[in-house]
Amino acid sequence: MMSASLFEQIFTPKRESRVAILYEQREISYNELRAQTLGAVEQLRGLGVSPEDRVAILLADSPEFIASFMAIISLGAIAVPINLALRREDQLFILNDCSACTAIIEAATVNPLFENSEVPTNLKNLIVVRRGDENLPKGIAGVHVEGFVKKTLSALAELGGEGALPDGRVSDTDAFILYTSGSTGEPKGAVHTWADVLYTNETYCREVLKLRAADRLFSSSRLPFAYGLGNAFTFPLLNGCATILCREKPTPEVINQVFNEYRPTIFFGVPVVYRMLLEHHRTGGTLDTGVLRLCVSAGEALPAHLGQEWEDTFGLQVLDGIGSTEMLHMFMSNHDGDVRYGSSGKLLRGYEARLIDHEGVATPAGAVGNLWIRGASAATRYWDRAETSAHTFVDDWVRTGDLYRRDEDGCWWHMGRSDDCFKPTGQWVSPVEVEGVLLKSEHVRVSAVVEGLDRDGLSYVCAFIVRADADKPDDTVEQSLRAFCEAALPRFKQPRRYVFVSELPYTATGKVQRFKLREQLKNSPGPNV
Repeated sequence: MMSASLFEQIFTPKRESRVAILYEQREISYNELRAQTLGAVEQLRGLGVSPEDRVAILLADSPEFIASFMAIISLGAIAVPINLALRREDQLFILNDCSACTAIIEAATVNPLFENSEVPTNLKNLIVVRRGDENLPKGIAGVHVEGFVKKTLSALAELGGEGALPDGRVSDTDAFILYTSGSTGEPKGAVHTWADVLYTNETYCREVLKLRAADRLFSSSRLPFAYGLGNAFTFPLLNGCATILCREKPTPEVINQVFNEYRPTIFFGVPVVYRMLLEHHRTGGTLDTGVLRLCVSAGEALPAHLGQEWEDTFGLQVLDGIGSTEMLHMFMSNHDGDVRYGSSGKLLRGYEARLIDHEGVATPAGAVGNLWIRGASAATRYWDRAETSAHTFVDDWVRTGDLYRRDEDGCWWHMGRSDDCFKPTGQWVSPVEVEGVLLKSEHVRVSAVVEGLDRDGLSYVCAFIVRADADKPDDTVEQSLRAFCEAALPRFKQPRRYVFVSELPYTATGKVQRFKLREQLKNSPGPNV
């Protein structure tokens, strides 16, 4: 299947002078970004990068990231974005797992990543992006190192105005690999084609965002994630809009600065970011939401009270939805003017969904089941994981691992991960349901519910609590929560044990790492009560 390349669809003649990227007090036009992309193509070709080679991108959100990504897939090679916030061990794991031959990397990342000469076997080239007066790193055995070459419009003019134009490519061949965030353990690489990108643009972007020419999009979720890649790269640039990129960690102060300086019209976050911004506002911090027209949440289910508080505070609805690395972006979403807080909204046009019980049988209307999804943005497989791929990708369907129910109005309600649910008394408990009750308590800032095992090896419900009021004793808060849950939940769903912590473990995408909490409990058996 042939169609115009991503490069050709983004860099149309009528957009040349329009602003593509707002970044560090600069306005970068589509024509300037095109020049940088062609320069990256030329540099990668000079290093001998060939079709199907894997090229890793270890860059902050920046014009260099976008130019590198487009250059790699334009050459027929496979782009592998790697999140800079991952642990060093995970970054090295991904480099080894995908057998990257070349990496485009921040100068400040090189030495910490490759200390003790731990260089992946297949890695032969480093293209280093320097910020300021940083020197090129030296002494990396067996690896050629050179600086990232930023082509300017004048430099391209000297080459005859065009430079080395990218080759056309087949849109259903491997183009990029996105690694899962590891909320359940070892990362896996979902392999996507750039046709998948076009499909998410025609589905979620067209149906939910309905972009306007003057829109400016800002995502607190980073470009290496499926969510951020669409939000901050493919959606704005495929539609001739502007994306706002920020290298700094998205703290409330940084986000407010971005809002003040660049005036985004659409903001994308995850629930933990919305909670953080509300806390910032409650404690006297400023947040200028003046020109925002849409706020979007994904990554994990947005608690209903959080969405409602955001709307009550700022007068803006939050459009919560669900997507996945395997599906590239959202396949269910709330819509502007049609929001049901606590739900993932409605199935998008172009996708099919079904609910299957634990025995593989379709669930009756209104019942909870394992969510399977089908749509043309699905990854083809996991990289080098034949067995896991066969389990997840089944006859054009993707087994999401999420538990859902669908109500009579067509809204979908997330009930947790299938591997997070458990049966303490022979009846299924959804952690999300119990957490939803706990979050209604004035004592709870955030919570996470997991399965614990008592000294007899019997299952029980355990709630990890980050308190909203640090001045009250744990015993007092626990008594209050027990009474609260007794009034709101059947006995088998009520937590038998409460563990008070200062914070919960999160992935880089803002998902709670429940497996770490379960591991913590293994070393601390619960009471026999």
